[in-house]
Amino acid sequence: MMRPIHTLTVLLSAGCILATAANREGITPPRPADSVFVDISVLDNGFPIRAFSVALPSVKQADTFFDFVENDLVPAGINTLVVRVNWAYDFESRPELADPDGWNRSLAGRLAALCREKGIRLVPLINLLGHQSWHGTAGKLLQVYPQFDEKPRVKLPENYVWPNPDRLYCKSYCPNHPEVHDVVFDCVDEVVEAFGATDFHAGLDEVFDLADTDCPRCGGLDPAEVFAGEVNRIAAHLRRKGVRLWMWADRLIDGRRDASGYGEWSASIGNTHRAIDRIDRSVMMCDWHYRDAEQSAVYFAIKGFDVVTCGWERPGVTRMQLDDMLRFRRHSSKYMSERFKGYMQTVWSGFGQFMDEYHNGSDKEFCAARNYRFLKSYFRQFSEDGGGILPHAGEEKAPAFGQ
Repeated sequence: MMRPIHTLTVLLSAGCILATAANREGITPPRPADSVFVDISVLDNGFPIRAFSVALPSVKQADTFFDFVENDLVPAGINTLVVRVNWAYDFESRPELADPDGWNRSLAGRLAALCREKGIRLVPLINLLGHQSWHGTAGKLLQVYPQFDEKPRVKLPENYVWPNPDRLYCKSYCPNHPEVHDVVFDCVDEVVEAFGATDFHAGLDEVFDLADTDCPRCGGLDPAEVFAGEVNRIAAHLRRKGVRLWMWADRLIDGRRDASGYGEWSASIGNTHRAIDRIDRSVMMCDWHYRDAEQSAVYFAIKGFDVVTCGWERPGVTRMQLDDMLRFRRHSSKYMSERFKGYMQTVWSGFGQFMDEYHNGSDKEFCAARNYRFLKSYFRQFSEDGGGILPHAGEEKAPAFGQ
């Protein structure tokens, strides 16, 4: 079905906006043609959350990252920054898990201070439950605590391929191991404090290893019960500290062909979807779809959750996701409309690669940097339009399927 779309000027030439002394003195400098300045009050009405998600850069790239936050994200209207910390941090509470070359309390404090000054919500992320390995390499948690492995009988291969007979994507820790939360919550608490966060993202996506039949603690249990138990355990721990849990929402969607048909990546075929009716409604759902503008945000809102739609590298999909978010907010009941919170730009390369593609361009058909430039132009035009419904352009066509 062809969707009605709004007129949108797509400006793909973009660069960082340089801070100047005149800026700091309150003098408006000449505006470069490729800069983005927006009316925040207008954006807040249409997209209360305007998020950017990226892995923490290397320590050497920290100053470049700070500059990008201040002189690009802020003028673009981004008000939420999700930083994937994971185990690239010099933990003091758990020195056995520390990365001495990673970020530390001092750098985290600098980023936190900058975000507070600029009105950005800072959300640190550590992957909990799943994503405890990548290809043939265990993550730091399972390197140090191999006893936490949910499926230890499956060994990490020297040459990883997918698909494989063991259906090994990424390893998980056992959520019912009696010692695992003492360890991971120490790390979570330290990162939340260091980044001055009131929100924490626990990942929880693409969990394939769960309730394994050979696990002495989880064998025979309902995967939905195990998954919901872990989400609620994390949410309760954070709530005691005044912190809200965010998570990727894919495991809560039935991906089977006779249900959503989304498949096993942006949804679940592992029977975790039924956990949605057992999970604390305070959890922020980050509903990611990268190839098509799926409508599952409505599902989460109906279930009582706040939801952010997440895109990646396809401007055509992002345009539909943004238009959908506006329609959902404007044409739902009062209670439903308040649950549609906005949009998140995700970046799944390193920060350095993103910046190279952002400034120098890319030959790739799909590119997160190009998508972010589109997002900036969308926010700018939405702001200039005053937040009203943008006029439809009869000559403009919807993007091709999957573009």
